[in-house]
Amino acid sequence: MPALSSGRLPDVISPPSTFVTGEIRRTLDERFRLTLTPEFASAVTDAKGETIVAKERGGCLSLWPAREWRERLEAGVGLIRQKIAAGRMEQRWGDVQRLGRLLSTRSETVRLANRSRLLIPEGFREFLDVAAGQDVIVVGAVICVELWNPRTWLEQLRQDMPEFGPLFKGLTE
Repeated sequence: MPALSSGRLPDVISPPSTFVTGEIRRTLDERFRLTLTPEFASAVTDAKGETIVAKERGGCLSLWPAREWRERLEAGVGLIRQKIAAGRMEQRWGDVQRLGRLLSTRSETVRLANRSRLLIPEGFREFLDVAAGQDVIVVGAVICVELWNPRTWLEQLRQDMPEFGPLFKGLTE
């Protein structure tokens, strides 16, 4: 993970610049590509045209603007580096190693091709668990866009939907 150029944490981390919602079904082609809607594509692409694909949970990938993702990740990694340098992580080396393994495999930078087409990277295909020629559910999750295995999405909806009212009320109070 690259260090912050100044060697210190930023004073302010920018809030996400998106508020994207919606649900569509797309079919993965034989090369594991799918086309995003223009709204979804613009929500997850930064000014340099880069998008982060991240592993969220089995059967789910998320898409983020690369600049925003890196800013948040670098701030967190910077804090951990400071704790290591101060000798405050010696009792947690196992957790630090586990985090390092997850950081090493969790995300990858991609560029959307013509017509907002996303190529799902190889190591992420198995995690999503959707074969070429099958459908993926694409969901606007307010601050990112998620790609779901349809079975996993339905299970998640069944779990989360009964809590919609209390969640909405809690976030709007």
